[in-house]
Amino acid sequence: MIYEKTVKRILDFVCSLLLIIILFPLLLILSILVLVNLGSPVFFRQVRPGKDEKTFRLIKFRSMNNRKDENGELLPDKDRLTKFGLFLRKSSLDELPELLCILKGDMSFVGPRPLSIKYLPFYTEQEAKRHNVRPGLTGLAQIMGRNDLDWDQRLAYDIEYVENVTFWNDLRILFKTVAKVLKQEDVITAGTGRVGDLDEIRQVQRPEYIDNTWE
Repeated sequence: MIYEKTVKRILDFVCSLLLIIILFPLLLILSILVLVNLGSPVFFRQVRPGKDEKTFRLIKFRSMNNRKDENGELLPDKDRLTKFGLFLRKSSLDELPELLCILKGDMSFVGPRPLSIKYLPFYTEQEAKRHNVRPGLTGLAQIMGRNDLDWDQRLAYDIEYVENVTFWNDLRILFKTVAKVLKQEDVITAGTGRVGDLDEIRQVQRPEYIDNTWE
C-alpha cells in the first residue's frame, strides 16, 4: 500500500528524470531523424484518459508520414508507416518521449497502457478499474502478449495488475519488457494486428453499447 501510494511515484519521478538526462543525446538524434524522414511535427500527441479518467496529452515520436489520397484524406496507417517508422516501433524507441509524461506524473513506468478516450463508455464496471492507477509505459498485458491479445484478455490482465501493485511485480514486468523489446517480440505494426478497435468490437458483440457516447 505504501509502495503504491508513495514510493512508486517517487521512483517514477527520479528514474524518469535520470533517464531523460542520460538519454537526451539519443532523444535529440531521434528528433532530428524523425524530422528528416517524416517531416514536421516530430511528435505524435493525443489526449488519453489517465488515473481516475483524468485526461492528459500522450506524446510519442511520429512513426507515420502524412500521405493523403486524391481527396485529401490520410491514407490507411499501413500505407503511411515507413521503414524508419517501423524501426522506431520494433525497437520501441517511439515510446521514449513518454518519459516526460512519467516525469509530470501523468504516467508511470508500469501500469495499464493509456488507451483511446473513445473506449471509456465501452468498459465494464470491472474493466473501468484500470483507471484506478496511472497508465504505464508498459504493463502486465504487454508482457503477456501485447496487442496480440483479444480485448477481454488484455483488459483482464490490466485489472489483475491493478489489484496487485507491488515493487517486485513492477520489477518483473520491467525486466520482461526489456527482454521482449530486445527480442522484438509481440511487435504490432500498422494493419498487422488481429485486435480491432474496442468500441467497434463491443458494439457488435453487445448492441446495448451502441447508444453510448463520450462527451
